[in-house]
Amino acid sequence: MTVTLNRRAFDHAKELINEGRIVLDERDAWSEHRPTAEQENEFIRLHGFAEYGRWYLGINDEKPEQTKGHYEFPYGDFSKIHRCGVLSAENRAGQYQHYDIENAVAHLHGMLDARKGATASKRTRAASPGKAARGARHSAR
Repeated sequence: MTVTLNRRAFDHAKELINEGRIVLDERDAWSEHRPTAEQENEFIRLHGFAEYGRWYLGINDEKPEQTKGHYEFPYGDFSKIHRCGVLSAENRAGQYQHYDIENAVAHLHGMLDARKGATASKRTRAASPGKAARGARHSAR
């Protein structure tokens, strides 16, 4: 079986991250967040296999193109990229020695964690008053 990186999906995932269409969840959330078979079927019915494939980082060339089995390593819910999906894909790609996929997913993981860190630092800055506010409180005493 040959599973290779789906470059269209990789580029799509990077676009989603750059657009902020992300869910910064934890590793164990993927079993709850990944699309169900029914959701997958409905997405294919509405958008077709070409669009469906943009949500899967691996292509299995031994399976026919117009089948779900042709696509592996999902990373999102057809709307947003999920950090838990990326972590799951990274783990499985390494486990099965799909190094091109593992490297691509590691890149996405880094992009998401950079966003996660930026979000956390914004919350920290918003939660802590600035020097001007502290000075105003001290002068009011």
